[in-house]
Amino acid sequence: MISKINSETRLYGVIGDRVEHSFSPLMHNAAFQFHGINSVYLTLQVKSHGLEDAIKGIKSMGILGVNVTIPHKISIMKYLDEIDSNAKNIGAVNTVINKNGRLIGYNTDGAGALEALKMGNGNPAGKKVILLGAGGAARAISFSIAPVVSRLVVLNRTRSKATYLVKAIKKRLNIEIVGEELTTSNLSRELTDTEVLINTTSVGMFPKIEETLVDRNIIKSHMVVFDIIYNPPETRLLREATASGAKVINGINMLVNQGALSFKLWVGLKPPIDIMLKAIKRELRE
Repeated sequence: MISKINSETRLYGVIGDRVEHSFSPLMHNAAFQFHGINSVYLTLQVKSHGLEDAIKGIKSMGILGVNVTIPHKISIMKYLDEIDSNAKNIGAVNTVINKNGRLIGYNTDGAGALEALKMGNGNPAGKKVILLGAGGAARAISFSIAPVVSRLVVLNRTRSKATYLVKAIKKRLNIEIVGEELTTSNLSRELTDTEVLINTTSVGMFPKIEETLVDRNIIKSHMVVFDIIYNPPETRLLREATASGAKVINGINMLVNQGALSFKLWVGLKPPIDIMLKAIKRELRE
């Protein structure tokens, strides 16, 4: 964070429900300080019933940009003035720019997740991938990885949401993709030849850190298991995947990479990814 807040300090933040434990302020304030930008990034708690008013507040208070997290990535779209074509295709927004009073929505989640997979030696190209969840993050990741995977399976506890996401992807991409209800039998069957498993749900997130959607007995040692949750950095899913001999990737690299893309959209400068990552890792050590 900048050393002195004054009348010229500009505001950015993350809006969502239960954002008090977000690591985003750590990395973005470190990036602002690195570049000498007089701005501060805060967590902005917003309930679903207050989302429209929050969007009006962004305009009226001159907040320059926000990240968007659970549960607003889809519902926020109807309140924005413009939506980038990529975010429109995905059907979810995680980054908003206030451009002279016009709010423009973007999505950096998918690109951030794909980069995190590559950094963790889990490149999904040519592989069968199971994706758990069908919310905003799932949509972004699906559209980013679908063109390169051999087969994509979307499993969600509400089957209709999985089906809806699959139809949206098939409409734009010619790939092999299926959507089913997330049940023990469906997951066990699909996991037999799956190479990459991605959890995009909030199951296992702080404070309910002992929850998981996957029975440890069906995790295979040849798999890559990627959990986009970053708090805690080792979820129960990842802990049990490690015990099963699988390669694991947590959500920190995705958080930093999608955040870096948001930062560049906001200020037009190269994001200091190493600085942003170090800020989060320092907090985790403490």
